[in-house]
Amino acid sequence: MVRQVDMGLNEGYNFMHARGEDEFPYYVGVRSLADLATKQDRVCVLNIMGGESSTVTPVSHVYSGGNIVCGTMPGRSGSVMKTAAGDIPVYNNVLEAMHAGHKFNVAVVYVPPSGVKDAVIEAVRVNPELRKVIILTEKVKVKHARIIRQYCQWRGVDVFGANCLGLADAHNHVRLGGALGGNAPEESLVPGSIAIFSNSGNFTTTMATYLLTAGWGTTVSLSSGKDVYIHFAAPEFTHAMHNDPRTKAMVMYIEPGGYYERNLEFKKPVVACVVGRWKAKLTRSCGHAGAIAGSGDDAAAKERWFQEKFGITGCFTPETPICSAKGAVVTNISHIPLALTAVMMMNGIKPDFAPRGNLAPKCWFQSSQGLALPPELAVPVVEAMEPYNQQIADLAKQIGTTFPRQSMKDCSGASRMDVQSQVSQIHGVSVLDASTHPLEENLVQSLVREYPDANGVAMANVALNAFVNQSGTVLLAAADAAREAGSSPNAVLASAVGLVGPKEVDSAREAAQAFMDLFGLSGLQDPAAVDFDFSAQIKQVGASERLQEVLLSEKGGKRGRNMLMALEQRGVRSVFIDFLKALTDRQQGNVRDNVVLAAITTHLAWSAFMRRRLSINTLLTMPWHFRVFSTMVGAAVPAENQDKKSFCGVDNGDLMSSWSFTETAFAGLLGRKPTEEELFSFSVLMGLLITNGPGTISAQGAKGAVSADGPEVPGRVQVNKCYMGFLTHTGFAHGGNGFEAIAFLMERFQNSGLQDPGSAGHGLDLEAMAVQYAKEYKSYKSKAKSAGELEYAKIPCVNHPIFKGKDVNFDPREVFVDELFKKRGDYNVFQEFYHQLVHALFKTGVSRDVYCVNVDAVIAVILLKMLWKPYSAGEISGDALERAAFTTFLFGRMIGSAAEIDDHTNRGRNMDTRTAASMCSYAG
Repeated sequence: MVRQVDMGLNEGYNFMHARGEDEFPYYVGVRSLADLATKQDRVCVLNIMGGESSTVTPVSHVYSGGNIVCGTMPGRSGSVMKTAAGDIPVYNNVLEAMHAGHKFNVAVVYVPPSGVKDAVIEAVRVNPELRKVIILTEKVKVKHARIIRQYCQWRGVDVFGANCLGLADAHNHVRLGGALGGNAPEESLVPGSIAIFSNSGNFTTTMATYLLTAGWGTTVSLSSGKDVYIHFAAPEFTHAMHNDPRTKAMVMYIEPGGYYERNLEFKKPVVACVVGRWKAKLTRSCGHAGAIAGSGDDAAAKERWFQEKFGITGCFTPETPICSAKGAVVTNISHIPLALTAVMMMNGIKPDFAPRGNLAPKCWFQSSQGLALPPELAVPVVEAMEPYNQQIADLAKQIGTTFPRQSMKDCSGASRMDVQSQVSQIHGVSVLDASTHPLEENLVQSLVREYPDANGVAMANVALNAFVNQSGTVLLAAADAAREAGSSPNAVLASAVGLVGPKEVDSAREAAQAFMDLFGLSGLQDPAAVDFDFSAQIKQVGASERLQEVLLSEKGGKRGRNMLMALEQRGVRSVFIDFLKALTDRQQGNVRDNVVLAAITTHLAWSAFMRRRLSINTLLTMPWHFRVFSTMVGAAVPAENQDKKSFCGVDNGDLMSSWSFTETAFAGLLGRKPTEEELFSFSVLMGLLITNGPGTISAQGAKGAVSADGPEVPGRVQVNKCYMGFLTHTGFAHGGNGFEAIAFLMERFQNSGLQDPGSAGHGLDLEAMAVQYAKEYKSYKSKAKSAGELEYAKIPCVNHPIFKGKDVNFDPREVFVDELFKKRGDYNVFQEFYHQLVHALFKTGVSRDVYCVNVDAVIAVILLKMLWKPYSAGEISGDALERAAFTTFLFGRMIGSAAEIDDHTNRGRNMDTRTAASMCSYAG
C-alpha cells in the first residue's frame, strides 16, 4: 500500500520510493552509501559565520569542489564567506536565499541548541527540494529531536546527527558538514573499500588514518553523533552499507547507551570497536550526552551483542587475535587495522593498497630533561610533515622559556609548604633533602631549579668567593656604619645590598647576553663539552667592535685573571671559560671580573636553559644574584677582619682556588675554617632555613619588592632592592627568634661544667636536669596563672600546632635531622636535653602528653654546639651569639628569597601583591 501525505508546498512523497516492503517501517532516503555524499549535492549552511563554521566550512567547500551555494546568518545578509574556491553568499534566512535563486538539497546546521528545531523546520518547510539535514549542534533537547524526526519523516528528509561531524565520501571527494579529515581531508580520506560508522567525530578521522597503516582506504565515513537521539543511526547505515558495491567491510566505533546496534544483521565483515567500560557506574553523562548506559546497554553488553553476531567469545588484541570471517570486537582503536586485516584475510580479501606509515610513536618533539633514559624509553624524533616541520624548525630557534603571567599574591612557582608534614619545598626539593647540600649548591638550585654537578660546584665557589671581600668598598663602609649605629644584622646587610645596583652588574649582564647570542643557536647543549668548536664564535667577536667592548678590556683585570687562574687550579671544564681564554689570547686583551662571572653563571644555567626550564631573564640576572650572595656574606664581616689581600685571614686567591662558599660563610660568622663535622652541621642548618613557603614574612617582602617594580617588564626589576625587601621583612621575631632557644639552653647549661657538647661522655645527668627544670616551670606556670597572668613565658621550641594530640608527638623535620646526625655518629648534648625535657614535662604534669621537639630547636642546638666552646672561654659574648644566630638565618633564607625573586619576576603581574581595599579594615 502506498501512503500519500499532504506535504503543503509539494504534491506529497511516496514512501515506497525509498524502501521495499520489508526494509524499514519509516522513511530512509539514502539506500546506498554511494548516495550519502555525492558530487550532485548542493549545500546551504545555517549560521555559516559562527565560530565553528567559519573555520570548517571553507575547507569543506574547497575539498568538495565548491558544493556550498549559500549560507544564512541573521543580520549578515549581503556578506560573503571568502574561500579559495570562491565567495559564498550569506543571507538572513533560507527563504531569502531561495528568493535569490539558490537551489540546494542539503542543509548543514550550526545553530545553537535552543534554535535547532525551528531552524530545521523552517529549512525543510520552505525548500521542497531539501533531502538531507546535517545537525552538528551538540545537546539538542530530546523533545526537540523528536519533533525534528517526526517533521522530517513526514517531509521525506534524512537527518544526520545531532552532535555529529558530518559525512564524507572519499571516492566522490565530497565532505558535507563538519570537520572530518580536519584541515587536510585528502590526507586521511583516501579511496578504498571500508565504510566507517562512528559515534565519535574526531575518532572518525583517526580511524581512517589508522586504516591507512594497514593498506585500507575508505568509501564513506559517517560521524553519527552521540546525542541521546541519533537520527541516522547504525541500522540505517548498515542497510546502506549492504547496498553499496564499493564497500567490502565496515568499521564501527560504538559508545555505551542506546540499543541501536542490538538487532543488527550483517552481510559483510565488520570490526566493532566498543569503548566506555569505565562509564558503567556513572549516573550522569560524561562526554557525549548519549554515552551513558541505561539497562543492559553498557559497553560490556554491546561487546556481547557483537561477539554473538560474529560467533566469537572474546575481544581481539595483538596477543589474542580472536576473530571470525564475520568480524571482530576490539576495545582499542589502535587494534582496528590488525583486526580488520585478519578478518578480511579469512574472507580472501586483500588490502586496497600498500600500507602507508605505521602506528609507532612519531615524536616531533623530545626532551629527556637531562635524564639518561633506557633505550626503550628514548623515543627517536622524526621530522614532521609540512608545514609543521618548518614551524618546528622556527620554534627550535627560540631559546629559554616564557612562563605564563598571573597574580602571584600568596602564590609561588618556587616554594610551597605541605600543610600536613609542615615540610617546605624549593623547586620540588624538600628542605630536608636540601639540608644535605652545601650553601653554594642550594644557591645555584634556587635559580637554576636543579643542582650542579661537581664541575659546576667548583665554578660556583670561584664566582661567589671572588666577590666576597668587600675591603675598601662603600658597601662595607655602609655596613660598618649600620653596625656602629646598633642596627640589627638584617639592616646591616640591607645597607650594603642596596649599593649592589644595576650599574655594578651591567657589564656582567651584557656579557651574559653576548654569550647567549653567540652560543644560543650553536647546538651547544653541554657547557662542559670541551671538544666543542667555538671558532665561529671567535670570528664573530673579531668582526664586532661591540662584542669586543663587552667581553674584553684594555685595562688590567686582576680579579678577572685570578678567577681564570682559580678555575684552572680547580680543573674546571667549561666551553665558556675556554672561549674567554682563547678570545683574550687571540685579541691580546684582558677580561673583566664581571665577564668571568657571567661566563660562570651562564655555564651553570646553560643546560636547564637549553631545555627550556629557565627564562632569558633568569640567565641574564644570575650574575646580579651572585653578586648579592657574595655581598651578604662579605658585609657580615667588619672591616677589621678583611683587607685588600685577605678575608678573615684567608688569602683571596686561596678562597677562590680551594675554599667552598659554605666554608667562607662559616668563617665570616665565626672567624675560622670549620671542621668537617661543623661544615656538615652548618650546611644542614642553612638548608633547613631556606623557606617556609610563600606566606612567610620574608618571602612576602621579596615578592612585594618585585611586584612594586613591575615584573611585566622584567628589566625594570632591581634585584638588589628585592633582597632588601626580604631583609627588611625579617627581624627579632622572624629570624632573630632562634636566639630565644639558644638563650634558654645557655641558662640551663651555664654552670653545668659542660666542656664538649659533641661528646656523649659529657658526664651530665640530662634526665635529672630536665626534671628539675620541668618542676621549676610547673611552679612558675601555676603562680602565673593564679596571679591572672595570661602572657606567661613559654618554653621555646617545644610543642607544635600541627604535631600534637598523640600520646607521644614528633616533628618529622626534627626527627629527620636527629637521625641524619646519628647516622654520621654526631652527638649533640643540647638536642638530647630537649628530648629529655619533653618527657620530663609530661612526667611532672606540665603537659597532658609528650610534646614534640620542633624544628626550631634544631637550629638552636646546631648553632650553640658550634659556638659553645668560644662562648664558655669568653671569646664571644651573648650579643655576638644572637647576631650569629640571626645572620645564619639570613644566609639560609637568602636561598629561598632568590628563588622567590626570580620566580615572581618571571610569572608575576605589576603590583599583584597589594591587598584589595575591600579586604582591609580600620581599627579605630
